[in-house]
Amino acid sequence: MIPIALDPTRLRLGLAGRGPLLRRRLDLLGRGGATPALFSNDAEAVAGWPLASPLEAVATATLDVLWIAGLPDGEAAALARAARSRGALVNVEDVRTQCDFHSVAEVRRGDLLLTVSTGGRSPALTARLRADLARRFGPEWEERLHMLAQHRDAWRRQGMDLSTLARRSDAVIDAAGWLS
Repeated sequence: MIPIALDPTRLRLGLAGRGPLLRRRLDLLGRGGATPALFSNDAEAVAGWPLASPLEAVATATLDVLWIAGLPDGEAAALARAARSRGALVNVEDVRTQCDFHSVAEVRRGDLLLTVSTGGRSPALTARLRADLARRFGPEWEERLHMLAQHRDAWRRQGMDLSTLARRSDAVIDAAGWLS
C-alpha cells in the first residue's frame, strides 16, 4: 500500500450505492471536505446531500475516484468495471479484490489527520487502532496544530530553511510536552 491524502477540491470524486454503508461513506467523505457526485436510487441514504444521479449513470460519468458501498457483489463489480473503463480508481466497500485502493481509518483534529490501514486485511484491528489514536490525540490537537502552523508561517516569512523550521517546531513540541 502507498498512503496518500487526496485534495477533494482538485479531483472528481464519486460515490455509488445504497443503504447504511453508502450513508457512512458519504459522511466520512464529507468530513474530509468532499462533496462527491452521488449515484444512488436510495433517497433516504442521501437525504440532505445534493441531488443524486441514478446508479446506472456511473457508466458515463467522468470521475477520478469512485467509492461503491452497499451494493450486491455483481452490481458493484459492473459499476466498478464501468468506472475503471473511464479511468477512475475504484474502491468497493469490503470487497478487497475489487479495490484499486483502500480507505484508511481516520482520526480528524482539524487539519491534523491520523490514519490507520491494514490494506483491507483486518478491519477489526484497524478500528481498534483508530480508537486508540482518538484517545491519545484528543480535540486539543486541533489548536496545537493551529498554533504550530502560525509559528512555522512566521518563521518562513523570516526566511528560515527547512531544517531550521523542523528544529524550531521540535523545540515548541518538546517545550510544551505534547508527545511526552
